Amino acid sequence: MVAPITLQQSFWNEWNASTRHVQLEEISLRQAAVVRAWLAQSGRKDLDILEVGCGACWFADELSQFGCVTGTDLSDEILGGAQQRLPHVKFVAGDFMKLDFGFECFDVIVSLEVLSHVEDQPAFIAKLASHLRPGGYLLLATQNRTVLQKFNRIPPPSPGQLRRWVDRAELSSLLSQRFEIVDLFSVTPKANKGVMAILNSRTFNRPIRAVIGDRLDKLKESMGLGWTLMTRARKPAARP
Repeated sequence: MVAPITLQQSFWNEWNASTRHVQLEEISLRQAAVVRAWLAQSGRKDLDILEVGCGACWFADELSQFGCVTGTDLSDEILGGAQQRLPHVKFVAGDFMKLDFGFECFDVIVSLEVLSHVEDQPAFIAKLASHLRPGGYLLLATQNRTVLQKFNRIPPPSPGQLRRWVDRAELSSLLSQRFEIVDLFSVTPKANKGVMAILNSRTFNRPIRAVIGDRLDKLKESMGLGWTLMTRARKPAARP
């Protein structure tokens, strides 16, 4: 049974309030770095950007260097404070699936670790596509089900927290209904269970990095062993 939206809202208000002043972890920093690199490739500073699931609003200010940003999240209490801190960003609180952001109004949509907390994922992807202009890009990060299930011990979901991880094939299938996938790869190898916990430990990796840099991490990522699946997907251009 899916948790009522009010319970989900309560969970995310508490979650984001507890994390907004905490130093960002490597996982979030790497996701942000990939998104910034993708945006920089456009060479534009006038993009209309929608961040879906902006959470504690730690990334919205950075996104604003590339254009006009609208951030949305279920965490109404958090977004109220964020609007005061970041007046140049427009924040809209509420259930994304019921909010109206207009038809084909954005050049880019950014969504970090939101997909796995959505009840109807195909409908979520369809709604994202509806807000993008033809030729616009979805920049999405989501948890890599294969890595989280096989190589990590994860506490069970809390009340109000939905959890529907996807693997690479499932993500590709979801997106291909509405988008042309430009990039799909994993980043940030992370494990706390079994042999992979040893292979990803600082003790094991520190001397290796001193000799070959981050090449081993990149090899793991290329093998799909990253915690995060990063995707850049393009909405097909309108046909003449």
